[in-house]
Amino acid sequence: MTAYDVIVLAGGAAKRLGGADKPGVRVGGRALLDRVLAACDGAARTVVVGGRRATVRPVLWTREVPQGGGPLAALGAGMRLATAERVLVLSADLPFLGPGTVDALLGAAGQPGREGALCTDPDGRDQPLVAAYRAEPLRRELALVATEYGSLAGLPLRLLTAELDLARVDAGPDAAFDCDTWDDIAAARARIREHGAVLDEWITSVKNELGIELDVDTGALLDLARDAAHGVARPAAPLTTFLVGYAAARASAGAGPDEAAAAVAEAARKATALALRWEAEAEAAAVEADAEAGARGDEAGGAKPDGGREGTGTP
Repeated sequence: MTAYDVIVLAGGAAKRLGGADKPGVRVGGRALLDRVLAACDGAARTVVVGGRRATVRPVLWTREVPQGGGPLAALGAGMRLATAERVLVLSADLPFLGPGTVDALLGAAGQPGREGALCTDPDGRDQPLVAAYRAEPLRRELALVATEYGSLAGLPLRLLTAELDLARVDAGPDAAFDCDTWDDIAAARARIREHGAVLDEWITSVKNELGIELDVDTGALLDLARDAAHGVARPAAPLTTFLVGYAAARASAGAGPDEAAAAVAEAARKATALALRWEAEAEAAAVEADAEAGARGDEAGGAKPDGGREGTGTP
């Protein structure tokens, strides 16, 4: 895919959050800004417009002029540092944005005759801060708006998007979900703990926390943990999965993510086979123990009541 830059707007007063540092608010243990950055880690250049802070990966920092001048002014500041032919533009409060939506936007923005693409939410509303634009027409329209109004400060984004030929991308129920209020934050935190999503959210958070770029077969690892717990002992499950990871790391030292994933799969296969052998041995031992117990019972049942001594003739 053609290289792209990303501009993340991380300023604003967050008035509906009581002035809290919204990009730093954590959902699923990760700052909102870091969650957005993880969704677009393929960008050639990442520009964040807002106050400096620690981030999950390196970025370029800038500020709108004047500070607090609104999203159009922030976008103008970010474009001064962008160099790619296509620019992904995102707000910093999108907890469920994923690489799939990023790819869909970039693909739609590259269609012949289009000047960009933006997401629409489930209610059909355009989301200009979940969008991808071709850089040349974006710069053109920013310059025209600035000339007409004297500056970009305080102006709404619709002045920009209304003049561009944009494709629409259905964002689905989550991709354009943004966190403007504490109720939104609470809803996002609850949603990632739903049964169908919590495991993927947790694994993604752990990989980001540890700096791991690795896609593995989660189902295979869960099966391994189950077999180890059932065939050996319950504490064997976490210890075995740890050892599988350690072995895979040694086997794939210096290799890429694909080789590392293959090493995990091979180590998990070997450990699973071992756990199943242990289980088979335990079942065989149980069968033998039952047979021995049955034999002892038979012997006890055939003995004389007085312990096997001959009678004395006493009544």
